[in-house]
This record gives sequence, structure tokens and C-alpha cells, in this order.
Amino acid sequence: MNKILLPTDFSDNSWNAIKYALQLFKNEKCTFTLLNTFTPIFYSMEQTMVYNPETDLQNIVKKKSERRLKQMVSRIEDEFSNPNHVFSSSAVFNILTSEIENLYNKNTVDLVIMGTKGATGLKGVLFGSNTIHAIKRAKFPVLAIPENFEYEAPHEILFPSDLKVDFTKKQLDTILTIATNHHARVNVLHVSDGEELSEEQENNIGKLESLFKSISYLLHKKNNKNVSDAISKFQIEHRINMLVMINNKHSFFQNVFFKSKVNQIGFHLNIPFLVIPTKKD
Repeated sequence: MNKILLPTDFSDNSWNAIKYALQLFKNEKCTFTLLNTFTPIFYSMEQTMVYNPETDLQNIVKKKSERRLKQMVSRIEDEFSNPNHVFSSSAVFNILTSEIENLYNKNTVDLVIMGTKGATGLKGVLFGSNTIHAIKRAKFPVLAIPENFEYEAPHEILFPSDLKVDFTKKQLDTILTIATNHHARVNVLHVSDGEELSEEQENNIGKLESLFKSISYLLHKKNNKNVSDAISKFQIEHRINMLVMINNKHSFFQNVFFKSKVNQIGFHLNIPFLVIPTKKD
């Protein structure tokens, strides 16, 4: 059974991501945990470190959070009644990325699905700060849903890769599950400026072919010095409706998505984005 974490701040944006998750996995048995993390906005770091968990302020905020989470679960059950799905909720005094780290250590999550919202006035910004930090630090897959994205089944999945990853089944399980459930095609895209593939890259292609043998899979090789431009063009030409990347120790992912101080990217990402962490060394 899939264990899926749904962070929420009770915004329309987070509700949109929750709706996407429920529809994406409507035919799968899943346990969903709605998570709301909170900290009093006027607390400094020093105060937080010595914060008494039994103080009245925290109790008030926690009870409000729990009440709203309960209302959200009721709304889900009313609008998306599904015998395959089980729900729980958690209101936690913590910052989101730290709580995600705690849940990883407890082995209670397989996938995080969360909404995204670009910073106002900054064109090309990838996601809001919470999502950026979650993507960078999470040790399990994070599926980011763009603000106002209307659900559509992911029939064409784009998986750009420099082919320098020692692919494993565990690493690709989320892609395989989504592709299998939705009869989707996975388009692996390798972008280069014309250089020959190394022996390592050829071997990794063989691993991909073996791991993807049960699904529809195509390998595309494109010559382009600008990787983000190649991804953008491919996305439009092939009507891609999900993007997948591995955040590995090589520089490919970081160079494409986190080049500048404001985390700008060279194209406008308007489809769900699945980020898979590299396997642990």
C-alpha cells in the first residue's frame, strides 16, 4: 500500500495538489496523511529552541490546526469517496522540511505530493520556498503540482537524464507505478552537444531498458547546448503532462533547476514535476 504525505497550509493551492493526488492514485490502495506544520510567526530561533510544548499558545494553534485538518478529511471523503483510500492527519509544531525528515527516519512515507506557488514578481521562479527546500532535502520522491493545474492523467511522461545515474528499481518504482496505472509512455530524453555516449552511459541505458521493460518507453537523443531549452521544446512538441528528474550527485539536475540565487529556470514549468532523490551511497 502506498504511503503518501500531503502537506497542507489550507490554501487553495494545497487543496489543488490534494485533489490531484486523489485522482492520480484513485485505483491504488493508499494511506494518505494530511500534514500541517506550524510555528508562531513571532518566535525567533532562540525562542523556538527553548519552547515549552505545553504552553497555551502552542495548544491553541495546534487545536485550530487539528480542527481544520478534520474538516479537510471530511471534505475529501464527501467529494472523493474511495474505498481504496485511508486518511489520517497530523498537526505538528515544526517547520515542514524538518518534519519531512522526521517522517523519513520513521519510514512512514513513500511519496510527498504538494502544491507549488512561484514568488510574486519573479518570472521563471520554479516553486515557492517550501517546495524548493523539500525537493532539495527530501530523501524520498516529491511530486510538485503547479498552482491551478487541472488534473489530467499522465499519459506522456518526460524523463530527462544525463544517463550518468546507476539506475535501480527502487529509484524508479514511483515512475513505474504511475506509468503502469495510467498506461503512460515514459520518454527518456538525453540532451548533448553531439559528443558520443560513454561506456558508463551506454550501460545505464541498458539498465533503463531492463527496468522499463513492462511499460511503454522511448529513448530520445537531442543535440542542444541548452538543456532547459531542449526540455521545454520537447515538452510542447510531445504534449508532456508530467516531468520526472533524479536529483543526483552529478550536476545535471542542479544545473538545470538551481543555477541562480533565486532558483530561476530557463523555461516555464506548468506540469506536475516528480523529483526522485539519488540512491544513498
